[in-house]
Amino acid sequence: MIKDLINTDLKKLPIEGLDIHIIKKYERITLNDELFKTENLSILLIRSGSLKIKLQEITQDLISHELIVIPKDSYCTFLEVRDNLQLYVILFSSDFVHKNCLKKDLVESLYFFITKEPLKIALEEKEYQVLSLIYKLIYFVNLDATRNGNDSDLPRISLSLFLYELKLIYSKHSANSIISFNRKENLVMQFLTILSIHYKKQHYVKFYAGALFVTAGYLDKVVKEITGKSPKSLIIDSLISESKILLDDPHYTIAEITQEMEFSSISVFSNFFKKHTSTSPSIYRSKSTEGFTAL
Repeated sequence: MIKDLINTDLKKLPIEGLDIHIIKKYERITLNDELFKTENLSILLIRSGSLKIKLQEITQDLISHELIVIPKDSYCTFLEVRDNLQLYVILFSSDFVHKNCLKKDLVESLYFFITKEPLKIALEEKEYQVLSLIYKLIYFVNLDATRNGNDSDLPRISLSLFLYELKLIYSKHSANSIISFNRKENLVMQFLTILSIHYKKQHYVKFYAGALFVTAGYLDKVVKEITGKSPKSLIIDSLISESKILLDDPHYTIAEITQEMEFSSISVFSNFFKKHTSTSPSIYRSKSTEGFTAL
């Protein structure tokens, strides 16, 4: 059951790239010890009971109020559950994270998606209560999208809240649980950090390669290897994500958005936006406005 949840095809869901489950009773006592490779990044939070899993050849015993980050492409075996296991499971695709989290205040959270090492944290009571509330928030946002097909900012906002809180918790506990990056992973984190600061003004890979003192070709190769996406794609994701946020705000004119995003003209911005979303900024705005009106 848990294996099937972790390897859910996130492209077929109402909120593409995001899924969440609240498991109130896991009945199986002995799990099939089949080794499998995880297809999504998963974050498990134990509500009660205990769970024994093997990740990257290391056996982990998880008990109530403990959290574990299971990286994408991890080799995993679920070994045993005990004492009426209850848990939260949240799943992210790389695309969903790249499109929603390349922001200055969240970029540090991306190390959860870069590292290949599992991360386990024993939460304090207050940390557990806050994080469990956010899990529930995301669960109901996801449920609403499933029922009504709402295309709103709530998934992005709730995800940002989740990752921000997770970053704070990790920072507090990092003295006992340190994530170490290799040279390539460190380069990617530096690129993402610079991107989160400069993406509005700097639209080309050449700038980021120069800032990191590497060639554009090498940066392209390493970023693709670690994230599965090219630097150019990540730049585009950042620009489109921010453009949508601004278009959702009626206080900004399209001319002002064009200037804010450092495009040379409205037509250049409109062509860029339409190329990557299959709709024009004006049509996107009108649909967004209709959605708010319906509420």
